[in-house]
Amino acid sequence: MTQLPVPDDRVAAGPDGNEPSGPAASDADRHSLPPAGTAVADSGPVPPAAGVIFGAQRLPLAVRYAELLATEGVLRGLIGPREVPRIWDRHLLNCAVLGELIPADSAVLDVGSGAGLPGLALALARPDLRIVLVEPLARRVAFLVEAVEALGLADSVEVVRGRAEELHRDHPGGAAPVVTARAVAPLDRLVGWCLPLTVPGGRLLAMKGSSAAAEIDEHRAAVTRLGGSEPVLRQCGGRWVDPPTTVVEISRLGSASGGSRTKAGPGRSRRAAAPRGQRRGRS
Repeated sequence: MTQLPVPDDRVAAGPDGNEPSGPAASDADRHSLPPAGTAVADSGPVPPAAGVIFGAQRLPLAVRYAELLATEGVLRGLIGPREVPRIWDRHLLNCAVLGELIPADSAVLDVGSGAGLPGLALALARPDLRIVLVEPLARRVAFLVEAVEALGLADSVEVVRGRAEELHRDHPGGAAPVVTARAVAPLDRLVGWCLPLTVPGGRLLAMKGSSAAAEIDEHRAAVTRLGGSEPVLRQCGGRWVDPPTTVVEISRLGSASGGSRTKAGPGRSRRAAAPRGQRRGRS
């Protein structure tokens, strides 16, 4: 069974780094997030653009999230230490501007969420969105659940521990009109995992780097074979981030229809159902 890989630009998270279906983190290896104001690493000055992107009311929450990434995110191996000075520009703002491509009041599935990027950044910048963070690794799921609670986002964000193919089985008609992914896999594999999770007519928004155009050329035939539209290269946040965020947008061909959300309660983690024949004995 194919599993979502550890994203290339994130550090493996502890001894279960290659065991997405391993046991959930125990109390011994699950740290509680520190209270606000106790950060032990400097995430750098808050750039002026952050006040515009997150708004005056949500900016303190974005600052708190930056603190969490700079402290527990580094401690748990979700963010590399060298990324701390770049948390705002390279991570928070870079991800938050993806909201430019998402309609109001949308449900969003963030696959391979890792430290919550782009999902939590979107949730902070766009309180109208309903977001599901999908992550297979227990240690990362623990961080995401605690971060959702610490940021007060439980009403609009939920965390699901599972693999893409498990969600395919639970939601054969698609799980959301918008699916996001950042640095998870090459485009052909990413489309195979994520496009079935969009409802027909829905869109995959894949955050990519400077080689996005070449990747589109290389995998265009595979995208078509997998039921995707012609990939469209988008750039977001040109007024606020340099370079702009590069996104490959692919629609799932077919008539539009409503999608269902995952069934876990907001702000809590649930494990995607085990494949048939594996339900017993999995913790």
